[in-house]
Amino acid sequence: MRRTLDVDEVLKRQDSGELKRRLKGRDLIGFGVGIIIGTGIFTLAGVEAKTHAGPSVTLSFVLGAVVAGMAALCYAELASSVPTAGSAYTYAFATLGETFAWIIGWDLLLEFALGAAVVSRGWSGYLANLMGLSPDWFGEDAKVNIGAVAIIAVLTVIAVIGIKESARVTNLLVLVKVAVCVLILAVGVFYIRGENLTPFIPSAQSPTDSAGTLHQPIVQAALGLEQSVYGIAGMVTAAAVVFFAYTGFEALANLGEETVNPKRDLRVGILGALGVCALLYIGVSLVLTGMVPFTEIDTGAPLADAFDRVGQHWVGALISLGAVTGLTSVMMVELVTIGRIGFAMGRDGLLPKKFGTAHPRWGTPHRMTIAGAVLIAVLAAFVPISELADMVSIGALSAMIIVALAVPVLRKRRPDLERPFTVPFSPYLPIVAALACFYLMLNLDVMTWLRFAAWLVLGLLIYVLYGRKHSRFAEGDVSSTDRPS
Repeated sequence: MRRTLDVDEVLKRQDSGELKRRLKGRDLIGFGVGIIIGTGIFTLAGVEAKTHAGPSVTLSFVLGAVVAGMAALCYAELASSVPTAGSAYTYAFATLGETFAWIIGWDLLLEFALGAAVVSRGWSGYLANLMGLSPDWFGEDAKVNIGAVAIIAVLTVIAVIGIKESARVTNLLVLVKVAVCVLILAVGVFYIRGENLTPFIPSAQSPTDSAGTLHQPIVQAALGLEQSVYGIAGMVTAAAVVFFAYTGFEALANLGEETVNPKRDLRVGILGALGVCALLYIGVSLVLTGMVPFTEIDTGAPLADAFDRVGQHWVGALISLGAVTGLTSVMMVELVTIGRIGFAMGRDGLLPKKFGTAHPRWGTPHRMTIAGAVLIAVLAAFVPISELADMVSIGALSAMIIVALAVPVLRKRRPDLERPFTVPFSPYLPIVAALACFYLMLNLDVMTWLRFAAWLVLGLLIYVLYGRKHSRFAEGDVSSTDRPS
């Protein structure tokens, strides 16, 4: 018997009043830009240009934007039709059943927790560089990264106090970092040299430092192909990694119960934020690879170093400031998102039910937000997790596959459901979106897949031993389209 949550049951939750409706369309766009513009633009563009794609990293961002755009259309339809906390977790529950919902919820918790830990360590390093702080306590070489823990603690307080307060802080930070991105484009365009962009797609070659099969894209390993970088394969591999840069837009779908007019504003926020960020990513990556030969790009602070090379040190300093503010807003939105996903899972009994309650005064899922922050702080304090960055991409891509498939399934099951926004060319576009996401997953390395599999196995054990027994279905207090009467 498949445990599938009835859509009407989901829609009733909108009126529970536990989470406060305080967000408007501009707040959602601010949240979206706040989480999307961060590590991808300040770090990943340079890293992937040097290691995998060369100047064609710009095409990697274009490919990533196309795949993310198709997935965003699917998110927009489901979010405006079924506005609720939990996003992909809840959509899977209403279409594919409880087991798939748990897998996706567990997957999303990994994505956002690991993403916040990675970003907090990066934030600590940028702050140390900007203010000359001790590397013993700040940055990647610190034994205990106090800087990363401190910023998570401060942002957790803001996230717990209220969603509107979180939105105000995020919007302010977004204004600063978007201004820095515009400055990069306005100044950097005058230092682009044509020879740095030629050839735009460098010829494929064997890597100078082969790390073995475990660090080879799984599609190459499965087909027995020789490991290579650059060329078309390198550009696609870079696209799979920089997809990490676009993963934030799905966080907006978790804010359906806190949006004043979710049927309109959710699609505006999701599609608007993704469009703005895609243009900035493509423009900045083109400027970066045009300013510096891709083989000479500094992977630690690529943009700041590029402007230092041309004598524009003041721009480099502002980029460091933009990186600090940019990464702060990313962490802010990730903390907010973890709270909403865990809130939805706790409300359904798959996590302890105390996580599924909101603070009576602040109207935020305070317990889950704090629990998530503790996990993030521990990871950020002690674990060098740069090698795990790909896990964020594989987690996001797998969730997007489920969301894409949920669109045609829900249309078939509930053709009467009001849909303020619909994906064009369904079911064909959602199917293409799912296949495109899966193809990008195949271009992540074998080790990433092994780690992802281990996380899923751990999650399934928790589900079997706890979640399934404590689910609202097990207690018989929730309706399902598949349950016998």
